[in-house]
Amino acid sequence: MTHSDQDRYAALIRRYFDACNEADYDKLVSCFTPDAVHYFPAGLPDVPWRSANTIARKWQWCVAELGSQWTIEKILVSHDSAEAVIEWTHWKTKLGTALRGDEWYVFDRDTCRIKEIRAYYASPADKGVAINELVAFDYHERGYHLKAQTTQPANAKTEEQS
Repeated sequence: MTHSDQDRYAALIRRYFDACNEADYDKLVSCFTPDAVHYFPAGLPDVPWRSANTIARKWQWCVAELGSQWTIEKILVSHDSAEAVIEWTHWKTKLGTALRGDEWYVFDRDTCRIKEIRAYYASPADKGVAINELVAFDYHERGYHLKAQTTQPANAKTEEQS
């Protein structure tokens, strides 16, 4: 794999997160192969999410209903395979909560699109705390985002509008 491939995969992940935050259906779909799969830990309904369309619609719903915004904390792209791992924070601004976790990405080399994401949470989704994160990990000292950077798009289409 070349350094330019690594740069392309990192840029694709950033574009995907921008699309999530913007709730931009077309931009979201363009990040994935049509048959992409997004896996999650147990506890969420209707998982895994299968297809670029489903993934885009589910994230649009999260933005509309939960006030979801995401920040990327770290990105590591493999030097010898079409894979990457990131660390993220999912801010649910309407609920006043957040969840931290990691995702493993698998890319289609021919199209430079995401074909698989496997999400891992930093902790179980504990409804009794405002921010689900690692206990005693100094997020501030390590430069992590400590609040949502809300950029709710005025033109975001929800599932019902599309």
